[in-house]
Amino acid sequence: MDRRRMTAIGVLVAAAGTAAAVTLPSFAGENPATRRTAPAASDGVAPEVLDALSRDLSLTRDQAARRLKTERWASGTVSKLRSELGADYGGSWLGADGTTLNVAVADPAQAARVTAAGAVPKRVDRGVAELDAVKTRLDAAGRDATPDVSGWYVDVPTNSVVVVAQPGAEAAGRRFAEASGVPAGAVRVRTADEAPRPLFDVRGGDAYFINDAGRCSVGFSVVGGFVTAGHCGRPGDRTTGANRVAQGTFAASSFPGDDWAVVEVNGQWTPQGVVNDFNGGTVPVNGSTEAPVGASVCRSGSTTGTRCGVIQAKNATVNYPEGTVTGLTRTNVCAEPGDSGGAWLSGDQAQGVTSGGSGDCTSGGVTFFQPVNEILQRNNLTLVTAGGQPAPSAPPAGGGSTAPPASTAPATPPAGDAAACTGQVSRTGRIAAGRAQVQPDGRFFRVSGGAQEACVSAGARVALELQRFTGTAFRTVARADSVDGLARLTAETPAGAYRYRVVGLAGAGEYALAFSAR
Repeated sequence: MDRRRMTAIGVLVAAAGTAAAVTLPSFAGENPATRRTAPAASDGVAPEVLDALSRDLSLTRDQAARRLKTERWASGTVSKLRSELGADYGGSWLGADGTTLNVAVADPAQAARVTAAGAVPKRVDRGVAELDAVKTRLDAAGRDATPDVSGWYVDVPTNSVVVVAQPGAEAAGRRFAEASGVPAGAVRVRTADEAPRPLFDVRGGDAYFINDAGRCSVGFSVVGGFVTAGHCGRPGDRTTGANRVAQGTFAASSFPGDDWAVVEVNGQWTPQGVVNDFNGGTVPVNGSTEAPVGASVCRSGSTTGTRCGVIQAKNATVNYPEGTVTGLTRTNVCAEPGDSGGAWLSGDQAQGVTSGGSGDCTSGGVTFFQPVNEILQRNNLTLVTAGGQPAPSAPPAGGGSTAPPASTAPATPPAGDAAACTGQVSRTGRIAAGRAQVQPDGRFFRVSGGAQEACVSAGARVALELQRFTGTAFRTVARADSVDGLARLTAETPAGAYRYRVVGLAGAGEYALAFSAR
């Protein structure tokens, strides 16, 4: 981009996890560090907790308070009995009404001790330590579990370890248990329509870590990942989320000169068109129309939360110790280390990602951000918005009016194209940019090996991925992007468990998937 030269301003760049990054007050105008907390209810229980229990357990507030009091008593009683019973302790559980504490004992002679403590004794064959040992054996064999085994857990009311299998896959659950070498009588197989997987949202402002070391903040979700500051990482650097779960990889980065980067996330993370307001909620991102000088602007970052101010100047050049960065926007918003890369919003419109600044959020300061539209245009990215629609193209930074952009969402494919997608199995759904759906029905299918063919017709731009279960996770083995509303995929594959994944790239609309395996 051709930028006007400006006088360099000496400031410090917000290096990942160490140098100063920017922050902003909450969008409600509160400082998270000084925000007043709600008064506690009786017995130290917050009113919000009582309200949530009342809502979700269908209790009155008095019933919720009594239940919590009983649970506190039960916790102390269980801790005491577990110590006294030793190997004969078989576990404990509250009854459905939340008032009765049941304690399992492997030795009938210990029943009187349980009764004296105010609990109800339950005679069992195995102590909880034995059940834990059985589960440990299953854990050690976990890599051999097929995708139709959803998981396993210690179930103290039945004095067994339960293996959860998909409906119709009970035999697979039994084979897994037998192969692990655990005693047959200690394991029970039950079926449930469960397909658990970790689901994590990518939200502007949230913290992420680079190579398990430095910390920065997410800027904005884009299809396939998010944008952030370039000084936070280099291509190939790996990221983990605030929960320390593997998140993605830096796919592109520019610093100095510019200060932007693109992180591609893995299938466990879903980019969302929102920004964390660090006040218990999120605010929507509905586009990236550039705000003028003098407009209010708010920043969200993982160190100082949300802070607001005004735009002071554009096309600013900053002479960081690491080098000069041009084309930044100057604001009077404060920031601190770790806020780097975070999101800047004017209303519901994305403005940029935090670069660096001077000062802090105690004394105040100046902060600069890299305009988001330049990042999107330079990397051919699509901003994920709250409604799932791609953001319209914005005019280049620096001004000038342009005609209203045409919609970027592709038209619904003609009926002839949709009819061309035929196969042994067919499914339909609705997809939007930044979202993904697993078919068939969130599950998987098995093939004995050979050619697999699939076709998807969609009223949005999508990618179709064929994924194979590798023993620990599903991995993509083939992919096709849609062209003119249609994507076709053919792959030669070995025997195994597979699934299809429809990924929204741009727009939103209905899709029809059909696939076959020979």
